[in-house]
Amino acid sequence: MPETATPILEFSAMGVQLGGREVLSPVSLRLHAGEFVCVIGASGCGKTTLLRAAAGFVPPSSGQVRRQGQRVTGPSREVAFVFQDYSRALLPWRTVRGNISLALEAAAVPAAERPARIDEVLHTVGLAAHGGRFPAQLSGGMQQRVQIARCLAQRPQLLLMDEPFGALDAMTREGLQDEVARLARDQQLTVMFVTHDLEEALYLGDRVVALRAQPAPGRPSVARVLDVPLPRPRQQLGTKEHPDFLRLRRELYADLGHV
Repeated sequence: MPETATPILEFSAMGVQLGGREVLSPVSLRLHAGEFVCVIGASGCGKTTLLRAAAGFVPPSSGQVRRQGQRVTGPSREVAFVFQDYSRALLPWRTVRGNISLALEAAAVPAAERPARIDEVLHTVGLAAHGGRFPAQLSGGMQQRVQIARCLAQRPQLLLMDEPFGALDAMTREGLQDEVARLARDQQLTVMFVTHDLEEALYLGDRVVALRAQPAPGRPSVARVLDVPLPRPRQQLGTKEHPDFLRLRRELYADLGHV
């Protein structure tokens, strides 16, 4: 990506303090259009705070966040956020279609246009036959698909995902990893994806941003940004057995043990 291109998202020496405690020391990072960037690090290192600052949920204590050159001062309809706890992100009294409709209602999409938009995203995430069901009638993986569908209904430019598959079983998680990678490619989305899983980060990411375990004043939270030049589309077995994947895994594992 040319350095002259305006980034979709840019952190400029951005730091965050909460309750007088340093949560993120100055972060400088750019995400360009169509990139899939994964953020990894130990619990408490500031991964979710970084994502929430990108969304405009948390104001920086220093520096700034810019989206397409404009300073981020609050949430935007151009940014969609997928939460980790899918069960609490969905309204239990609304059907699948009703939950997806929330995004369209918030964006003031005319009621006559909503059914077609909802049908489109339900088909995209493989839930076309489940629009009339309630969240309690769905598996965890299906509930997370509903949340992703609701985000896609916004037609965002930037998709922020906070450990979205952490509570799912291994087979469901792998299936959704492939689904999100396909959606990001087909929808030409820019994705910032937080995970605690090193292999997930390498499998999904074009780049992996490793955060230090303990933020400290004057020491940047970003310990390393690692390029992942593995060919796409990726496969769960073939990619993870590729010598370059194994090399990057060893390299990143060693780095995380010393940050």
